[in-house]
Amino acid sequence: MRTTSRPSVGRILAWVYLIAILLITIFPFYWILRTALSDNYALLANPSSILPVDFTWGPFRRVLGLATPEEALAEGGSGASIQLGRYIFNSVIYATLSTGLIVFFSTIAAYAFARLQWKGRELVFSLFLAALMVPGILTLLPNFVLVKELGLLNTFAGMILPYALFSAFNIFFLRQFMLGLSTETEEAALIDGAGRVRILFGITLPMTSGPIVTLSILGFIGMWNDYFWPLLVTSDESVQPLTLALAVFKQASPQSQPDWAGLMAATLVAAAPMLVLFMVFGKRIVNSIGFTGLK
Repeated sequence: MRTTSRPSVGRILAWVYLIAILLITIFPFYWILRTALSDNYALLANPSSILPVDFTWGPFRRVLGLATPEEALAEGGSGASIQLGRYIFNSVIYATLSTGLIVFFSTIAAYAFARLQWKGRELVFSLFLAALMVPGILTLLPNFVLVKELGLLNTFAGMILPYALFSAFNIFFLRQFMLGLSTETEEAALIDGAGRVRILFGITLPMTSGPIVTLSILGFIGMWNDYFWPLLVTSDESVQPLTLALAVFKQASPQSQPDWAGLMAATLVAAAPMLVLFMVFGKRIVNSIGFTGLK
């Protein structure tokens, strides 16, 4: 006969804690969605409502440019139009090129630290580790001065190049993984006459595909959400990413109160691609990080 055991107090407290953390994590997303589905005028009259106030798709229609200026003003929005397609295109270019260059150069540097023997390697790698301790905010001003002196303000090159050639964390991450790989295959390839470049792209990279994909996804998400650096070096809408469009959308409101419903709808539109990306590749990211830690 089966005997049913009562759950322990510790297990109950653990479940309560997990549920509480889950609700705290999800609630801001729900509140954004609730605001995005509300009429802006009605929202100001009843801001504490848990459910959407006077449910409407108007904020999303305003953000996507499907509403007329009269319809937008009638729901408390702005009559100004924002070229969302251009901002999305700029974000795709910025995030894709930045991620590709950062991962490519980080992989080459990590291979040099993990496999090549050269004088001063450990000293240089120690400097790379020291770079991890420097807050990123301290590098903004020197990078801005460099970009300005090179005449790269308001260009994709100005946004991408300062961070494309150096990423201490990515180099450290990939180096640690490569150190755990077997060297027998590479040594056999060297005996057969293969060069280091061929070994890197033909042998090492396929075995390091998991961490590379992980860094690519995380890097793309980070670049997609980047705000302060593009704000610092760009003022032209032709190169500004989608994150800056949110500020433009807020400033475009002619009323005394911002179009909060439209702003939340724009935030969801900006975050939707990254949410889908993480939902699709989330398991792979977690597995890759765990596997790398075991190595």
